[in-house]
Formats: sequence, C-alpha cells, structure tokens
Amino acid sequence: MSRNMTSRVLAGVLVAGLVVTGCGESEKDEASSSAKSGSCAVADLDLVKAGTLTIGTDSPAYPPWFEDDDPSNGKGFEGEVAYAVAEQLGFVAKDVTWATVAFDSAIKPGAKDFDFDINQFSISDERAEVVDFSDGYYEVNQALAGYEDSAASSATTLSDLKGLKLGAQVGTTSLDYINDVIKPDAEPLVYNDNNAAKAALAAKQIDAIVLDLPTALYVTAAEIENTVVIGQLPTTGTTSEEFGLVFEKGSSLTSCVNDALAALKSDGKLDAIREKYLASAVAPEITEG
Repeated sequence: MSRNMTSRVLAGVLVAGLVVTGCGESEKDEASSSAKSGSCAVADLDLVKAGTLTIGTDSPAYPPWFEDDDPSNGKGFEGEVAYAVAEQLGFVAKDVTWATVAFDSAIKPGAKDFDFDINQFSISDERAEVVDFSDGYYEVNQALAGYEDSAASSATTLSDLKGLKLGAQVGTTSLDYINDVIKPDAEPLVYNDNNAAKAALAAKQIDAIVLDLPTALYVTAAEIENTVVIGQLPTTGTTSEEFGLVFEKGSSLTSCVNDALAALKSDGKLDAIREKYLASAVAPEITEG
C-alpha cells in the first residue's frame, strides 16, 4: 500500500470515527433533552429565568383577584392561586417574581417575558391559536353593571340590552359578548383597560359596562357609588366560560402547571380559595328572551 493510499485509509477511519462519535453524542443529547422536557422538577423546567418562576399580570391588579394592587402579597383569588400553583411546582415564595403585562399584550402571538400569566383570561379557540392555556381554574359568567336609575337598570332579557350604549375593555370576552351575543344597535365603546371603562360609566358616557361577574360585583360595591350589577348574562354555546393561565405557544411548562392545578383541585385547595374570595359572586340573571 502506498503512503498516499495509507493516508487516505487512515483519514477515512478518522472520519468514520468522528461520524460515529458525533451520532452517539447527538443521540445522547436528544435523549437528555427528551428526558428533561418530560420532567417537572424545578431544575428541568424551561423558565424565562432559571430557578425563578416569573408570573405576569396587569396593573392595576384589582380585587377580588388581587389585593392592594400588589400580586406579590399572595392575596386575592388569583394571587393565592398563583402561589398555590408555584408551591405545587416546587417554588418557595421568594423564588416567585411578577412581571407587569397588559391584558391585550399577553394574548398576542410571540415570545413572552413571563412563564405564565394570570389575569382573568377566558379560554377560547381563537386565542389558543397564538398562546397556550392551562386547564380552567375558575368558571365564570359575564355581567352587566350600571347605575340604579340608568336606562339599563330595568333590563331582564338580552333583547332589552339592544338599545343601550355599552362599553367594555379591548381584547376581552366581555367585548366579544357584546358584539356576538347582545349585538346592540349602536357600536359599543371600547377601552384600553377597565379603568377607562369604569371612568366612562362613572361619567355616564355609557349606559352600562360588561365585565366578568366578580369584577362587576366589586366595581358596584366599592368603586362607583349608586351602581349595581343589573344581572349576570346567560352562558352561550355548549360549554361554560373558564379562566385559564396563559403561556407562550408551545411552552413545555403547560403540562406541569396542569398537573399542579389537578392536584389543587383533587385536594380541595382550589375550591377553598374560591370560597374564600368568590363565594358571594352571585347576581340576578338576565335571560335570553
């Protein structure tokens, strides 16, 4: 065998060795990655910041969902649920941090700067095209709030609402309900957040606003004098409306959080939190007639 031939053979052996080694490492990495993605241990979670659970919500953070506009105190229904989920995942309170995220921004497509967001997000097929949702953690109805002496106060059916000037926050199922179910004669007024919608109601620029029922009860009891919850609105479709936690589309954390929620439901903790903050969330019913 010539020197050139020997060199070519040796080179071939080295290349083959590198290919085999490379395949072995690739397979090992793939197996490791696969194992990691299936683990819900804190060290294996794919987080925005390693070792820290970053939770998003809007500001201000209103009762009964949060208290004192401070999600980090763990009070209010969603504040306490968030920390209960964190604990199930293996985080202590000091390893939880909060990010301020506008409602509409959280449900837009694209990368997120939070691990999950909790902010009364109703689960919907349309939203689920661009973000992931957890399983539901609270079943909710929409409601109508207005002044006791307003044109809306005597409404008892959906048809009674058609002639009213209604308002709601942009991007919400409250606004969807107005457009898709009530279908009022006048275009609804759309606001960037609930603060603006409440200000419009307080100034009597609109007859009523549509909100989820617990929020409507708080607004009328504690924020705008002489207003009432005129009624909770009938559920549409074959399934009830539920709130879910929001994740970046394709997040591997979703299944782990679903396991955490399942545990909280199974041991009664989620029901206990709901009873603590939302047991009084009842109101007269507006019918479909």
